Amino acid sequence: MGKTDNKSTISEFLLLEFSAIWELQILHFILFLALYLATVTGNLLIIVAVASDHHLHTPMYFFLMNLAMQDIGSVSAIVPKSMTNSLMNVRQISYSGCVAQVFLFVLFLGADVALLTAMAYDRYVAICNPLQYEMVMNRKACIQIIASAWISSVFNAMLHATGTFLTPFCSKIVNQFFCEIPKMLKLACSDIYQIEIGLVGFSVSIVLGCFIFIFVTYVQIFTAVLKIPSAQGRQKAFSTCLPHLIVLSTFSFTGSFAYLKPTSKTPSYLDLAFTIIYSMVPPLLNPVIYSMRNKEIKNALSKLFFSR
Repeated sequence: MGKTDNKSTISEFLLLEFSAIWELQILHFILFLALYLATVTGNLLIIVAVASDHHLHTPMYFFLMNLAMQDIGSVSAIVPKSMTNSLMNVRQISYSGCVAQVFLFVLFLGADVALLTAMAYDRYVAICNPLQYEMVMNRKACIQIIASAWISSVFNAMLHATGTFLTPFCSKIVNQFFCEIPKMLKLACSDIYQIEIGLVGFSVSIVLGCFIFIFVTYVQIFTAVLKIPSAQGRQKAFSTCLPHLIVLSTFSFTGSFAYLKPTSKTPSYLDLAFTIIYSMVPPLLNPVIYSMRNKEIKNALSKLFFSR
């Protein structure tokens, strides 16, 4: 009875403040604002370039545009609230706001993994089976892949949001700069939270499975690339694949660490660092890796902004 009453009294949560010193809070606001604007601008440029240039209406760029939309969504779900709290020198987030953060962040996180897996498969077919590419990656197949990625991500996010907030909470102090599932489960009063722990473990195993699939896929791509007689062709393929694997590895390992590591009751700078890395670095780097080094994207943007 007391646990249920305790849950009903929690109408808001208190997020982690980066510092008790207001000047350092402002510094955090400025740094997060710079990262956020860079991420949103880079990904918006991708979306505009792909949408405006019919030469880029191909499966690879179709997936890339969806990845850019996902990147904007994932950082927008968590960063603006953290910046606002630092600027206003407050820590509060409403109960419904916390639910929305969990749902949206997990939604975009799941879509990120699904889209990166689809993009790896697309590159595999293009490089290893070029004669079958148009048949395998036709318009209908691409739409089905994208629809499956987003629908499954929505369903996954609903499960995690429900599993997380099904349990009553004994505390409203969240030791993270947004409502991250492991930190929320630490506040649970009852054993119901073990349902969500099972869901988290299942999701992490799927993510690691996707990473293994992508890694094996790129091994086969590298094998095929090494057979390309042109040194320039090999260099182009390697320059695209290696950064992708680095960002994906960073995302997978830091994310797995954040979700599988036993959480402490006190704030941890290591936890904070890993969370910032897996939640903010990939959306920032994806535009650079996939587009800013891509001549077709550069040409599309040049025609869009500089042509008369």
